[in-house]
Amino acid sequence: MEKLRVAINAQLRPDSAAGGSVTVLRALAALAELDGSEEYVYIGPYDDPDWMRQMLPPGQRIVRGPKPTPADYAARNRFEPLKRKLGPLRPMARGAKQFFASQTRALAPAVSFERPGAQRIEATSDSRFFQSLGCDVIHFPFQSFAACGVPSVFNPHDLQHLHFGEFFTPNEIARRESLYPAACRAAHTVVVASQFIGRDVVERYGVDEGRVQVIPWAPPPLPKLQRETEESSLGEISEKYGLAHAPFALYPAMTWEHKNHIRLLEAVASLRDRGSLNCRLICTGFKTAFWPHIQTKLNELRLNEIVKFPGLVSLGDLNALYRAAQFVFVPTLFEAASAPVFEAWQHGVAVGCSNVTSLPEQVADAALLFDPFSVEQLESAFTRLAEDPVLRRELIQRGKLRLKDFNLEHTAKAYRAVYRRAAGRVLNDEDASFLTRTEKRRTRTVEVLRV
Repeated sequence: MEKLRVAINAQLRPDSAAGGSVTVLRALAALAELDGSEEYVYIGPYDDPDWMRQMLPPGQRIVRGPKPTPADYAARNRFEPLKRKLGPLRPMARGAKQFFASQTRALAPAVSFERPGAQRIEATSDSRFFQSLGCDVIHFPFQSFAACGVPSVFNPHDLQHLHFGEFFTPNEIARRESLYPAACRAAHTVVVASQFIGRDVVERYGVDEGRVQVIPWAPPPLPKLQRETEESSLGEISEKYGLAHAPFALYPAMTWEHKNHIRLLEAVASLRDRGSLNCRLICTGFKTAFWPHIQTKLNELRLNEIVKFPGLVSLGDLNALYRAAQFVFVPTLFEAASAPVFEAWQHGVAVGCSNVTSLPEQVADAALLFDPFSVEQLESAFTRLAEDPVLRRELIQRGKLRLKDFNLEHTAKAYRAVYRRAAGRVLNDEDASFLTRTEKRRTRTVEVLRV
């Protein structure tokens, strides 16, 4: 079979605020492990093109993406002095950096390309860069897209901005609404991680169902994660993060507003005031522009000794925190797929999470579900998980079973089948099975645990 050459746009930095997208790129590294007639070209950011090399087998091709222009850099930094002055008022400007750091060049006029019946997208110098790679398919696995006359695969991930417009600036909403619908219509295949997001794309943007492919993400194997750095001991972790060897819950999430830290803090404060708080809370993750509001609430509620926000921690520390945690708590308001849920299951930790968007689809019966908009339900779920070891053991066992439904090799093979179909290649039986497969569900009858 003639070699199929696939370009994967990996122009994100691993230490950026795009945590979920970076996790996706880590998962796509599994493509290089498959046997087949494909050649993958990973496109790294201009200033750090090799960040994925540690995850890839030897001999994989990594190329440097286009160099940002001085205008790009100026746009990205234009509002930083203003944002520093705004301090606690930063939510009014919290989308500015994302907007000006976004794919603005993808909207600049140059050479146009459009799929028949699709909204027009303008090609740019980035488009000509992708064309120059000589690949048969281009995959845009995060929220960027450049029309380049080559069959493309696009991951919009989610349409949160249409559900929670209050979390985004008007400029950011306008950017997404300029890019997403056009990219979804111009791409050969739109890939989403859940049926929930797939329905959203079809209903909101009128995309034909036949061009939307559901491929659930699967977490990278734990041994691969552990090889990247040395683990810290429980004693070292307790001392480092001021845990005093006390039981604690873990919430790994960047401090975006939709991650719902404010209601979580209110629930913890209420439990403390009633004398019902039996464990501490540690919230890891990149501190975004919404962090000052969380910090203000943390101070108002006098929770600094009970709740810790250490920011972005090393992978070794995060692994150790997972295994030392009494449970993982995920009260997010919107999610396409939760990496912390996967990681908790991998580490053998009980999970409590929101009952909204794609989360019930992801967890099935393997988490304690609650309404994230209700502080009372947050309190109840937090208390049950802290006080009921039988419940935690049951959830750990359910998590181990549910994790078996998500296989990274299967995810990679499903993406490979999408690439082959986009390039017009003849599909074998295995390819066809992955393209027609729906997400696995437990056939056994079991109670879904809810607050």
